[in-house]
Amino acid sequence: MTELPENNPQPTPATQPAAAQPDGVAQQDTTAPIFQPRTDLSGLAASVDALRSEVAKLIVGQYGFVDELIAALLAGGHVLIEGVPGVAKTLTAKLMAKATGLPFSRIQFTPDLMPSDVIGTNVFSPKTGEFEFHRGPIFSSAILIDEINRAPAKTQAALFEVMEEHQITVDGVTYKMDEPFIVFATQNPIDHEGTYRLPEAQLDRFLFKVRVGYPSLAEEEQILERFQGHGGFVDIDKVVPVLDAARIREAQAAVRSVRVEPKISSYVAQIVAATRTHPALYLGGSPRASLAILIGAKAVAAMSGRDFATPEDVRAVVAPALRHRIILTPEKEVEGIRPGTVLKRIVEEIEVPR
Repeated sequence: MTELPENNPQPTPATQPAAAQPDGVAQQDTTAPIFQPRTDLSGLAASVDALRSEVAKLIVGQYGFVDELIAALLAGGHVLIEGVPGVAKTLTAKLMAKATGLPFSRIQFTPDLMPSDVIGTNVFSPKTGEFEFHRGPIFSSAILIDEINRAPAKTQAALFEVMEEHQITVDGVTYKMDEPFIVFATQNPIDHEGTYRLPEAQLDRFLFKVRVGYPSLAEEEQILERFQGHGGFVDIDKVVPVLDAARIREAQAAVRSVRVEPKISSYVAQIVAATRTHPALYLGGSPRASLAILIGAKAVAAMSGRDFATPEDVRAVVAPALRHRIILTPEKEVEGIRPGTVLKRIVEEIEVPR
């Protein structure tokens, strides 16, 4: 999977110093600006660096994972996090929520969890003689759903409306969520006992599906050293808020203003269209997949301090935006082909716009 690029803000407008030119060569205009961005994203890039630094206080490595979470936050989308137990999926999501300063709520999904346990329910009040709505844990800004695939379909369906429309409807009354609103959901790809397959409609509501792997040997040694140095426990209070809801809303608005040239939009459309006709795929990406790549590319560009998206930004988010939206043919699944492998081939076959 292509990692999101490191923060690399573009230079601010400047003038080139005068330099001697050979005879017969036109003199360079020393007053012309080298680069003139339409939108100043230096503050956003600084906020991204601050988030990275806070999470890195306790998380060793996992740079691509952290950057994808930040990109999803800036894009206003939800993230499905997949990895074996013990690779800090839950901890990283908790630290992200803490560093952003957003109200946080954690929901542990289990087979006996009911929809009312998530969204809330109407309870009769003897004092007023009326039913009062008691809000569930979904009423927060940063939601961590642990082991999302352990709840049955009825509970999964309770998330459809709130993830897509940022609202819930109970007994005909609609309740709006506070913005920003983002769901981090984790699942274990190995242990299938007592789990339920997530509906395709629900998978499609996640902007990204992020895969978390094992750390390198050097990183694991550093994890052990930190653990010993911190007295044998993880102190999440070391991470402090560096943002707030208002600043995040401003950052999300700035991401939406990032420019995307028609040739870049066409590049996105060609990639998604290729998934619908590829012989290795039973199901390709929908228009929602195209939108996910587009807004994801905008977020990656903004993280780099740019107010325009490039083909590199698009390629950086193809895998996390599409891997959960495509389905391999049964023959390819038997062969052990992975969705990421097919996506890589598709991207390599499409001409990069210049």
